[in-house]
Amino acid sequence: MGHPQDQVQHYSLTDPEGFWGHQAEQLHWHKKPSAVLARTSKKLKSGVSHDHWAWFPDGEISTCYNCVDRHVLAGRGDAPAILYDSPVTNTKQRITYKQLLDEVEVFAAALRQEGVKKGDVVLVYMPMIPAALIGILAVNRLGAIHAVVFGGFASGALAQRIEASRPVAILTASCGIEGTKAPVSYRGFVEEAIRISSWKPPRTIIWQRDQLLWRPTLKTEGQRKWQHLVKSVRARGFRAECVPVKSTDPIYIIYTSGTTGLPKGVLRESGGHAVGLHMSISYLFGIHGPGDVMGCFSDIGWVVSHSYTLYGPLLAGAATVLYEGKPVGTPDASAFWRLVEEYKINSMFTAPTALRAIRKDDPDNSHLTRIGERGGLRSLRALFLAGERSEPAIITMYQDLLGKYGAKNGCHVVDNWWSSESGSPISGIAMVPHAGKDRRTAVRDHPPLPIKPGSAGKAMPGFDVRVVDDEGNELPRGKMGNIVLALPLAPTAFRTLWEDEERFYKGYLKRFGGRWLDTGDAGWIDENGYIHIMARSDDIINVAAHRLSTGTLEQAITSHPLVTEASVVGMPDALKGHLPFAFITTTATTTPIPDDEKLFSEIQSLVRSQVGPIASLGGMIRGRGMIPKTRSGKTLRRVLRELIENAVQGEFDKPVSVPSTVEDAGVVDVARRKVREYFEKRRNGGVAGGGHRDVEAKAKL
Repeated sequence: MGHPQDQVQHYSLTDPEGFWGHQAEQLHWHKKPSAVLARTSKKLKSGVSHDHWAWFPDGEISTCYNCVDRHVLAGRGDAPAILYDSPVTNTKQRITYKQLLDEVEVFAAALRQEGVKKGDVVLVYMPMIPAALIGILAVNRLGAIHAVVFGGFASGALAQRIEASRPVAILTASCGIEGTKAPVSYRGFVEEAIRISSWKPPRTIIWQRDQLLWRPTLKTEGQRKWQHLVKSVRARGFRAECVPVKSTDPIYIIYTSGTTGLPKGVLRESGGHAVGLHMSISYLFGIHGPGDVMGCFSDIGWVVSHSYTLYGPLLAGAATVLYEGKPVGTPDASAFWRLVEEYKINSMFTAPTALRAIRKDDPDNSHLTRIGERGGLRSLRALFLAGERSEPAIITMYQDLLGKYGAKNGCHVVDNWWSSESGSPISGIAMVPHAGKDRRTAVRDHPPLPIKPGSAGKAMPGFDVRVVDDEGNELPRGKMGNIVLALPLAPTAFRTLWEDEERFYKGYLKRFGGRWLDTGDAGWIDENGYIHIMARSDDIINVAAHRLSTGTLEQAITSHPLVTEASVVGMPDALKGHLPFAFITTTATTTPIPDDEKLFSEIQSLVRSQVGPIASLGGMIRGRGMIPKTRSGKTLRRVLRELIENAVQGEFDKPVSVPSTVEDAGVVDVARRKVREYFEKRRNGGVAGGGHRDVEAKAKL
């Protein structure tokens, strides 16, 4: 327990009241809590009781006040709050804290005029524009609850979330813009969603953008033009003060996919959310206040952007970069590195998928090198990756590059692991190992822990991470199993689902009898305490009674210099139960790529040497545009697994379950075609991994 990060973690678990009580003192409370943590038990309608807890239970707080007002009152109103950059509209805007306060006060008054009050739900369906952040803060200012839905969701998915949350108002925009595509009518999606939804929100407030011509608002259906409301309220001098809420009152609902197809409403509570994020933005990300800049490149519809585009940086009084664009194509693979240079970003956050896309478009890293050689990346102290597992090859590559071109005192590439349910990272490498200590002294005296490519770092304060078998028995270090969390969870984490306590218990606590919270992830903790997330529990492949993780296999495959991306799923096998099957994408290169047989042989050797002979691949498909992903960048292995399972049975055209979160449903069609081609050739022994066992025979078993 020698390193400060280990000491901080020990303190947070052995004395949570002392640790989080100190963190709570860094914020403004309208009513200071008399207790930090209350441990209770909750009884469900079914008669089942389970352990429960509450953070700062009798405190009262306004997150909007802590994000905006207090910085202006402290004389920091001229510091930048939002740095908006939109290459898709050729727009840039700098908004100071004083300007942000003005906009939020006025729009909150407009919302109040339209009937929004404390405890109401307001659904937000917006592109990445300043109005989205202003709208969310205004909702919070009134003590209302926001439910942000990713703007790319179609009407059906949006209608589900409208019915589930029953909002009194919807905030939207006339359109969104994705890359070089034509504007997408957000207003049209909202109108259709309301039409098919059983719940009819009384108000829809629409921000008009120049990129899509305005249609008159349908006032009889509750539509209002955002700009007109603001102009009217401003002219009459109306403004809204902050409405404090109880610490245990909701600040927002965020919907995450459920196994039944119905979205789960993860409920975030106000006090724990503010305290936990204020701690994590400084401790983990090294962002402290004016002069620091955070660049979180994730859509506001996802939890990452809730936490580190909006709330985290503003709680610290730092600047946040709001980027409306893509990692590639707007205009090219230099986009992220341009943003670092232009806005002097100190900590950057993105998904591994984005870096893979950059590497695919720019395999020689010419853009990063060009900007780095002129000193444009010297502000960057850390690059954080989350949303899915980061393979060691990509960590190592960017660590080498940014170690050379990033901050002079070192730039770290940090994989961290978390979820919508946790609200902040469960694990990572802290940039400032002493929580609450001056960052310059802390960094000088105690540099961050070493990076271990392939791991997601060590547990963050308040998260007690364990690995257990299927019966809930704790496993020794180094052994793979189910990753669980001991209760209570850290303050940013959820305690229930929106209006569905039974589902919360059944989905997260029941499996292990309420002793552990099931994360749904599988992996192990090594002898030094580093956490290795290898797959979702559903993605574990059983090969002859050996449990293999897709992450381990993908790690071995992507260690091949020509492979930029891999997705591994289980293929039914009559002898071993399942065999690993790989979908791979190779890099664009001037060097000739080996034919599939030779490439398969090379990859097979890597898998056998790094994982073991038991992990030998049963087959491989190489191609582009065939690995489906969600709009947040997560690989939909389940879809690929269904295609393979159907193909083994010769049912190439059988429908598969494609969730509404898919980024491009056409990718599934490409994958289906590739799978059909592969298995038809395989019957003739003409493809990599084929011919060693007859597929037709397996279909009969």
